[in-house]
Amino acid sequence: MNTLLGKVAVVSGSSKGIGSAIAQKMANEGAKVVINYNGN
Repeated sequence: MNTLLGKVAVVSGSSKGIGSAIAQKMANEGAKVVINYNGN
């Protein structure tokens, strides 16, 4: 089910771990996902 269809999600720190899983789940639910990563 596309519960986030037509929505935009901004996920900070989404290059790995929990942030990555959240971004992938939101994309699978139909959201357009904007990810952000800033190296150490």
